[in-house]
Amino acid sequence: MESEYKIILASNSPRRRELLTGLGLAFEVRVLEGVDERYPESLPADDVAEYIAAEKAEAYRSVMQPDELLITADTVVICDGEVLGKPVDEADACRMLRQLSGKTHHVVTGVCLTTTNDQRRFSVTTEVTFKPLTDSEIRYYVDNYHPLDKAGAYGIQEWIGYIGCTGLRGSYYNVMGLPVQRIYTELAILVKSEESSFAREK
Repeated sequence: MESEYKIILASNSPRRRELLTGLGLAFEVRVLEGVDERYPESLPADDVAEYIAAEKAEAYRSVMQPDELLITADTVVICDGEVLGKPVDEADACRMLRQLSGKTHHVVTGVCLTTTNDQRRFSVTTEVTFKPLTDSEIRYYVDNYHPLDKAGAYGIQEWIGYIGCTGLRGSYYNVMGLPVQRIYTELAILVKSEESSFAREK
């Protein structure tokens, strides 16, 4: 996919950088500090990730150039109707993992593809099932992997995913933090749409 746009990834996540690199696209990372990631308590759980991704995009609009295409994303874990974001400390991480133990939960990643003229917003959901986790397994993972930067307090690609995940329905990469197949498809649509607009203006 060829494009005149300079792709900007608005994320510090090494996993998102790795996944976007895997698409073979040239991009740069640009992160603004202090972007508000709060959301209305009345918002349905399935809509939270996309809402936050859109809020992140809005924070960048004033500094975007016409030839730039911005990718913002947010991932949440939903279990028992509760949105599990990043744990505040190790005790909170253990609490989240105990909540996920022996259950099926949903991982939702919201994405916004934004230019100065257009925006495409979408969410991708993956269903993940964990075996019952022992307290010693949870403690070992938290002590050795320190998952405080991960929604739901776990990385599917890490030890806890190896020993704990018994089922997965949907995109594995979405659970890692970026639904790259859907992003590739949506980028192609957006770029084609923008090119058609440019042609009509000429």
